[in-house]
Amino acid sequence: MRLHTTIHTARLGTTEFKVIRPARTPVRAVLVDDPWYLNGWFDQEAAQITAGLWALAATSPRSLVHLPIRANAAGGPDTGARRPLDLVLLHHSLQFAPSRWKELRGRLGPGRPRTVDLPAPDPDAESGASDRHHRENRDRFRQDIHSETLFMTGSARTFREAAGQFADLARKGPGDVYNHGGRHYCRSIDCDPADRDLHLEYRAEWPA
Repeated sequence: MRLHTTIHTARLGTTEFKVIRPARTPVRAVLVDDPWYLNGWFDQEAAQITAGLWALAATSPRSLVHLPIRANAAGGPDTGARRPLDLVLLHHSLQFAPSRWKELRGRLGPGRPRTVDLPAPDPDAESGASDRHHRENRDRFRQDIHSETLFMTGSARTFREAAGQFADLARKGPGDVYNHGGRHYCRSIDCDPADRDLHLEYRAEWPA
């Protein structure tokens, strides 16, 4: 798949960091902080773009992949008092402290455009989610929330698998909702047992 992005760089102390964003942020994408789950709603286009970003994170261990969508909550589904979030994906080897994100984000310029070609995420890939709940398996997502942003830290494997969940949402969600009279279609991304899972729902209808 082809993904249009912008590349941003900024320095914290002696270290320069690279942040990758979609060239066009999807409007119909919302992520909120719920007590039991982290809930997200996506239309087909947003799910496709987000699948590409997770796939990109799998191949970009030296970069932070940023999806700035928290402002979408104002025009999206009713989120009540739940806090809207941006999303950052980063490889565990980068060892970036989420507590420094606000400072880094404030130093990012307009960026430069870059188009990347990626293998299409496989929505039929086995997630191996149950394996990650075994104590000896450390290949699983960890979460942090700082500065209105959800950080998902993982490995190339976990990012590829999560990309497949979004690809499945984009591929099957529209038909499933249409054929079942508005019944919602959802997927989930399993995280460390100490963290909350991500509940992802395809949503066809959005406020005008």
